[in-house]
Amino acid sequence: MIISEDSFDALMEGLGPFEDRPHVAVAVSGGADSLCLTLFAGRWAERRGGRVVGLTVDHGLRPEAGDEARQVGRWLEDQGIEHRVLKWTGPKPVSGVQAAARRARYGLMSSWCREKGFLHLLLGHTGDDQAETLLLRLGAGSGPDGLAAMSAIRETPDVRILRPWLGVAKQALVATLTAQGQDWIEDPSNQDHSFARVRVRKTMKDGGFRPKDLALAAHRFGRARQVMEAEASRLLARVARVHPAGFAELQHAPLAAAPDEVSLRALSRVLTATGGRDYAPKLAKLERLHGEFLSHSSALGGLSSTLAGCHVIGEGDKILICRENRGVPEPALVHPGERMVWDGRFDILMTGQQAITGADEAFLGGLGAQGWSEVVQMAPELRKTAVPATARHSLPALFDGFGVYSVPHLGFRRDQCKGLMAGFLPVTGPNFREILFSPANPLSSTGFFLRSGPDILSL
Repeated sequence: MIISEDSFDALMEGLGPFEDRPHVAVAVSGGADSLCLTLFAGRWAERRGGRVVGLTVDHGLRPEAGDEARQVGRWLEDQGIEHRVLKWTGPKPVSGVQAAARRARYGLMSSWCREKGFLHLLLGHTGDDQAETLLLRLGAGSGPDGLAAMSAIRETPDVRILRPWLGVAKQALVATLTAQGQDWIEDPSNQDHSFARVRVRKTMKDGGFRPKDLALAAHRFGRARQVMEAEASRLLARVARVHPAGFAELQHAPLAAAPDEVSLRALSRVLTATGGRDYAPKLAKLERLHGEFLSHSSALGGLSSTLAGCHVIGEGDKILICRENRGVPEPALVHPGERMVWDGRFDILMTGQQAITGADEAFLGGLGAQGWSEVVQMAPELRKTAVPATARHSLPALFDGFGVYSVPHLGFRRDQCKGLMAGFLPVTGPNFREILFSPANPLSSTGFFLRSGPDILSL
């Protein structure tokens, strides 16, 4: 079946709303699915007075990748579509190459979209990819959430990730490009059986599994996931208190009284947000933690565990969840006007004057035990801070040549303390202007989106 412009418009309509004259980036490797998406998106944006840029990531893993990226650029140029090549530099892992490349690819494209002011990033995942993802996650022991596979829309702090092709068979995209006389690139890694996805693809073919049926199963799991996500959001609104310093308190009784599927999701969201993680914890580990804390009565004193970069502590009738102290980023030099996401959790904007001497430089890092000791020596009243002891060491803090200068969540600035010794000058360089707890996966998100628009194509 050949895809029409009207069909593509209907798919995009279900992924909106879009701004006037939309700016859209498209991840394009040169394969049939991503190239077809870029060409259709280019014409879609042109009709709306917008702009499309194709983004190709050169991972540096294959010597021919550079030539392929240039070929993609020539094809897009012929269609009047802008093209950019983003390079993954630095050392490459020996194992887990595909996963590391995927993280790098998303990171590079998301950063580009943020810097250039593009609100939408289109990905070319098809119904076939959805089917493969279902089988991969089934083999990994995923629960219903994982078996819903990929969401049609995912909103991140940097960009809206959209997948228009989730209800479309790859063979329809191949047929469409063939009818248009457009070549594409076949990735040799799609034939490499050392990769799990390639093996799953062969299993599907050998076992007679139809991608259409598997994608439909993922769609049905997605419907169930939508209901459970809504229930988890309602539960969190009742039981969770999230502090701007990046820790959370959960009321034990209503959490324990909720159905397991709902409370598991709620607990997972809090852990993922508090730990600043990109992905939720493994279900088996989450179930163990869930049973450990929610099978007890309200007397939780003494219970303590760790999961997903978090320290989970029982306190009376509450569960306290804080970022673990290990793995906090090492102190790094910051500059006035710089904006960054620190520790995967805090959106920070710096202000101040440009440093003139080394003593004026400031470094951003976790407060740590030594930093906390310095703070309470200068401001003893902060021993009574509302920030729990477990959460203090991972707080974002500024350091200079004299030690700790500023810890916003404690209300601490060294130059505002009484009794500073002579010559103990405040920093004249960078300082915090804004700091917001803004994890990539917040407690309340846009939720899971099924593919939208009419099912125009048969898988």
